[in-house]
Order: sequence, then C-alpha cells, then structure tokens
Amino acid sequence: MTERGWDSVDFVYVSGDAYVDHPSFGASIITRVLENEGFRVAFLSQPNWNTNADFIQFGKPELGFLVSSGNIDSMVAHYTAAKKKRSEDAYTPGGIAGKRPDYAVEVYCRKIRETYPDIPIIIGGLEASLRRFAHYDYWKDQVLPSILVSSTADILSYGMGEHSIVEIAVRLRNGEAVHTIRDVRGTCYLCPTSETPYIGAECPSYDNVCNNKKEYAIAARIQQDEQDHVRGKLIKQKHGKMMLVQNPPALPLTTQEMDEVYSLPYMRAWHPSYDALGGVPGFQEVQFSVTHNRGCFGGCNFCSLAFHQGRFISTRSHESVLREIELLTKQNGFKGYVHDIGGPTANFRQPSCELQIEKGLCKGKKCLAPTPCPNLKADHSDYLDLLEKARKIPGVKKIFIRSGIRFDYLMADRDDRFFKTLVEHHVSGQLKVAPEHICDSVLDKMGKPHSDVFKAFAKKYFRLTAQVGKEQYLVPYLMSSHPGCTLQDAVELALFLKKERMRPEQVQDFYPTPGTISTAMFYTELDPYTLEKVYVAKDAHDKALQRALLNYWVPEKRMLVLEALKKAGRLDLIGNAPNCLVADVHHRTDSRGSTQGTNRKPSKKVNHYAPKKKKL
Repeated sequence: MTERGWDSVDFVYVSGDAYVDHPSFGASIITRVLENEGFRVAFLSQPNWNTNADFIQFGKPELGFLVSSGNIDSMVAHYTAAKKKRSEDAYTPGGIAGKRPDYAVEVYCRKIRETYPDIPIIIGGLEASLRRFAHYDYWKDQVLPSILVSSTADILSYGMGEHSIVEIAVRLRNGEAVHTIRDVRGTCYLCPTSETPYIGAECPSYDNVCNNKKEYAIAARIQQDEQDHVRGKLIKQKHGKMMLVQNPPALPLTTQEMDEVYSLPYMRAWHPSYDALGGVPGFQEVQFSVTHNRGCFGGCNFCSLAFHQGRFISTRSHESVLREIELLTKQNGFKGYVHDIGGPTANFRQPSCELQIEKGLCKGKKCLAPTPCPNLKADHSDYLDLLEKARKIPGVKKIFIRSGIRFDYLMADRDDRFFKTLVEHHVSGQLKVAPEHICDSVLDKMGKPHSDVFKAFAKKYFRLTAQVGKEQYLVPYLMSSHPGCTLQDAVELALFLKKERMRPEQVQDFYPTPGTISTAMFYTELDPYTLEKVYVAKDAHDKALQRALLNYWVPEKRMLVLEALKKAGRLDLIGNAPNCLVADVHHRTDSRGSTQGTNRKPSKKVNHYAPKKKKL
C-alpha cells in the first residue's frame, strides 16, 4: 500500500488459502478482476482468527470485506470422508494443516463483525456457494441454516462471481447501501418475510427441512432444477422471520469476457514469503496447466459443479489459450510439458445441444445418463483443432490431458479422430477416467452412464493404444458406499475388479458435501426426483465393509472381506477357486498368483486397468 501511495483500500479479501496469484485460484481471479475495474484490493491470507490484529492491519476498507474459505470447503480441507483429521493442507504453505478454522467463512465473518460492526461483508467461493440454502452438514450430522444467516454477511455471491462482484463493487462505490442491493444475478440476500418478492419458486422452509426429510428432498430438487441462467427462477426459503432469496444465476462469461479474465497480469506464483516453507503444494498441480472451459453438462449427482459453476459450457478462444501456453514456455521451471488443457470436463467445448442456448438446460434430465439424449451434439472437432495448434508451439514437447475426460461423451462421437489423437499424443502413460461403479442400479443413483459404456470405451482404448504401438493404461476412479450401493453391489464391483485385473490403489468413500443431490439422498434416504426409498450405508463399519471389498487382495482387509462376504450371503467367493475373492486357508494363491488371505504381498502390484495378455 505504501509503495502504491494508498492510505486505504476499497476491499480486503479474506481467504482461508495461501495467496497464489494464478488463474486456477478463484480468489486470484476475483481480486485481479476488481483491480482491473479500478478498485484497490488488499489480500488477507489465512489470518489468525483468535485475535483482531490481522483483520485491522490494512485499516478499515472503504467499501467492504470479501470473504472466502478458499478453493474448497474448509471442512473438506480438514477432514477425510471418515471424519478423520487430515495431516496436510495442499493450499497452505508447506502443506501445514490447521492454518484455517473449521467453517472458515463463518469464523472470519464473526471476527470482522467484532472489529467493524457496520462494514459490508460479501461472502463467496465454494464454501459459501454450496451452503447458500439450508443444508445437511455431514460433520455435525444435522441440517444447518443458510451460511448467509450463520455468518451474518450481507450478500452471498454464488457460482463464478466475476459479473456479480463487479456490479456489487460499482454500486457500493456509487454510494448504495449494501442492504438495498437485492437485484444482482448470482447473489443471495436476506430480507424480512414481509418484503419477500412475489415472483419465483419457494422451497420448504428451514424449519420444515430440519423436521421432515421428505421436505428436505423436495427443497434439494427445487434448488438444483433452477440453477440455469436461461430459465432459472428466483428461489425463496424461509428462515424464521427472515426470507432467504436467491436471485437467478449470473450470466456465464462470453468467450470475449473469459479471454479478458485470463489475460490479466497474474504473477503465476505463490507469494515469495512462502519460499522458505517450500511453497504451496496445490499450486504445483496447476502451475503448467491451462483452463479452456467452464461448466459441466455431465451433471453427476455427487458432484457440486452443476450447483456451483452450472451446466452451461463457456469456453475461451483458441487465441487466448495459445497465448497462455506461449507464456508458460517462458516460465521458470517449464520443461516442455503442458500438464493439462482442460477444465471441469476437458472434452467439452460447446453446449450439449442447440436448444439450451435459447431454452436452457432441461429440468430434471441429464444430457448423458443413463443414455445420451437424442439432441446431444457430440463433436470434438473444435477441441481437436485447439490441441493440434497447441502441439505446434515452439518449446512444447508434450501436452497431457489430466482433468476429467467424459468417456461416454467420447463414445457418442461417431468421429474417431479425437479418440485416436488422445491416445497417440495426450496420455502420460495412464489415462484417468471415472466409471465410479459397475452396477447399473448404483450408476443410476450417481447420474452416470451404465457399465456397458465404460466396458466398450476400455476395449476401444486398448485397441487404439495397440494400433499406435504404445503401452498405456486406464486408471479408474471408483467410489464405495454411494447412496443406493448395497453390500451385494460392492461384491459385484469387487468381482469385476478381479476379472479385469484392476487393483486401484485408492478407493474413495462417498463424501456427503453440501449442495449435491447425492448428499440429499444420503441424509434423507430418498431420491429427490422420485421420493422413493434409497439404501444408504451410513454406519462406519458398513462403509468399511464396502471399501474393503474393493481392496479384497490386501492382507490387512482379509477379516473385513470375510465378514462382508458372509453378510452378503456370498460364501461361494470364499475359497481357493479362481473366482474366489479370499482364500479360506493361509498361504494359498489363486491361479494368477495373487496372495489372498496371507501376510505376503503380491509379487507385482497392478494399479491400472490393462488389456488381458494371451496365454503362451
């Protein structure tokens, strides 16, 4: 501030993350966008929330505080799906845990209110966005009110906030009182029930969703269905004597606007004060990656993307992406490898169909699951052209695609050119994909395509890999204990893993995070779209049984696997036959040499999905 000649700032941005000035970090984008609009912004990173000292170091801002927990929800940053404390924090210098509080947005806001009682507070980022309505909190195991209520903030900016934050900032600068700013798209506010807007859709109140799980499921469905910038309605939810009002979603950035956002003068580095601690681990994953799109019309029920970014696809121009790659080639540490040209889903470069441009995305339907919509336009030609141009940039040796590839969308494209190019040029030995499960009944609850699509994709992937003379593998993401997944379903997935010689190193337990349909299923044991009962493995031991089956070969899991198979009535899978999952005597191996039920490790670890080799 002294070097810039500032005696005050317009905004103080408070973040639970370390300060990394890179466009993969939402806080960096928002502060750079505000700076570009002429606002003076100070960044307060990971303040000590036990005193007021950090919150007053920049003085009282002229316009207000902006508050975010960081790139992810603070509770997800702190705890595993088993509610165990994490030992590291990827968004903290040196990976040190404990540098932000639980429920960071609320804690920071309360501290600001103590220090400056009347200052405007605008909250945003993932934690605020996904907790904007009354929501089930997995860590407290109860329904909490909107974070706008519990934080005492004035305005909540949800989703991708460039449009909304600039409009709010301009109106505050022009002298509008923060409590009168009630018409900005992409924001929520509180008002007395007597001032409730007449328009829009009203979902069950906070009291109702606390006391009735069916009402919670109905509320979750309404909230999800209206997250569309074309047809989405204003949504209301009563909280006692106050009404929470969500305005319709902000308009997505145009290509020109996205280009401008990504052309701002990011330093593309963590703050130099972190050097002594070894920097910020999370930055290393994205340092040489490029984001080319936003949004995801895949709409998986366990993913928060649809509720946060939306399902509409926004893209940057080729020129913008190529300029950023050229910039990367000049960065210290660049060795010729672009780690990703991706986004939420790498191979989406256009809306799923032409109808949604005027009418919005369909309510209560999915573009790809359980089968592709007849109106789906599966076309990779634009992305293919972009990748071809990028490969020709001087200094670029290889471009990988490491963010999610929707293999069902890939299979829907009748033109194989992108598939062949992906296999030949953009796989770093292993391609990560997310089939998640193999039982169609579970996949339906996940909002994923049926298992035959993944099987066909894998077969084609290995055929194309063989054609280019490479040895490449698939690394599948799998999930246990998702709502709808029974112990019998977990057994079927284990049998599939054995048949296909897949041994995933990690299996993710379903993690009930705020703002998803799957979390609503977990809490209510109802499907919000049918209100039918859904089986949910809630007990920690039941979840451990499912998880153990997906690591059935691990000696330490033997007793859990035996218990799971007995409980599932699958005694036929205990023994020494080739199809068995666990041996009934020690020191016996199956026909493929896998040690089962012993303390010995396999002679060769298989962590990928590989094509079966012919017997000699």
